[in-house]
Amino acid sequence: MTPPQALRAFLILSATRWLPVGFTVATFALVALERGLTVGQIGSFMAVQGIVVFLLELPTSGLADVVGRRPLLLIAGAFNLGAGLLYVAADTFWVFAAAAALMGVYRALDSGPLEAWYVDVLHASEPGADPDRAMARQGVVAGVAMAIGSLAAGGLIAWHPMRAASALLLPLQVYVGLGVAHVGLTALLMREPRRRDSRESSAARVTVRATLGEAAQVARDGVGLLRTGAVLRCTILVTAFWAFGMVVFEAMQPVRLAELLGSQAQAGVIMGPVAAAAWAVFALGSAAAEVSFKRIGVARTALAARALNGVGAVVMGLALTPVGLIGAYLPTYGLHGSAGAAHAVLLHREATARNRSTVLSLNSMVGFIAWSLAVFVVTRLAEFASNQVAMVVAGAVSIVGLALYIPALKQERRGETV
Repeated sequence: MTPPQALRAFLILSATRWLPVGFTVATFALVALERGLTVGQIGSFMAVQGIVVFLLELPTSGLADVVGRRPLLLIAGAFNLGAGLLYVAADTFWVFAAAAALMGVYRALDSGPLEAWYVDVLHASEPGADPDRAMARQGVVAGVAMAIGSLAAGGLIAWHPMRAASALLLPLQVYVGLGVAHVGLTALLMREPRRRDSRESSAARVTVRATLGEAAQVARDGVGLLRTGAVLRCTILVTAFWAFGMVVFEAMQPVRLAELLGSQAQAGVIMGPVAAAAWAVFALGSAAAEVSFKRIGVARTALAARALNGVGAVVMGLALTPVGLIGAYLPTYGLHGSAGAAHAVLLHREATARNRSTVLSLNSMVGFIAWSLAVFVVTRLAEFASNQVAMVVAGAVSIVGLALYIPALKQERRGETV
């Protein structure tokens, strides 16, 4: 394939990858509530996905180099379809947990191969070419696809053509249908040359057997980086506190909205356009961060955005009306975009070409395991006290983590004085 052909395929597959997610961004929790699960049970099955990704992210990271990008994405798509079908049929906690586990396997397998395939094709024609423009375009495509999916989901729930079934069911069924389309387009659009001769095949088999051992070594090396680098260690640990805020505006927000409205289906209708708006505000927050970097610096931007994001989560918990909840949710999600951009820059400052992937993987792993713990704790607190109390407490915990940016701030100040 030529680079322009690969770019078109890359962007099309990015759109079809994220469009289905827009249909279910808030639906899974609402469906589980409607089918009789408690808030605590929802938190428990959501935690399963994060734990599975945490366990499999490093062991699966080398598989795409061994078996090829295209085969791995097709396998990932199969797991996604299995997860989607289970979510459609789920009526007990254990079925929801099984669906979440399959979704975790999918997320672990799907993380990276599409981007790697595009860069492989690009570098085959233009060795060393920078793929930054393609990655930026992918972000735009993914955001637009998510927004469209969210709007469409809200419309489908409001339409509710199958009166004999729940209004929340149709978006899940569309998710599965779009997943089938994505797998088909992956098979059609991705063309990958034969990767190896017989000697390389033998080496590949050795690599497969060694994957787990290599992953363990990478993990040990990563722990060494955290032990010797205070700035990196503290920056990554911010993610552990950040996860509590994310539970508020990603997991608890639709639950609280349904509570205020008195209807899961009505919450699903409203969440469509609200989620689409949130993604637009997220993009604006990311763009605003770039301006802030130039004016006050990256570390100060990270501190300010994290503080305000946590305050926003607390205000969401204090909101007493649907309008108040949504009014707090949108700027909070925008600040999530600003904080994410600043956090990424701080991570890259502490990484080198030799360990950059390890650093990013460590941050991702901490994020997934922290999310799993946070969603379990916060939803159990919601059952014990109330949704409001759980959201306020989680938001407050999130704010505490901003102190861990202070080493990065001191380092940035030293750089400014040199």
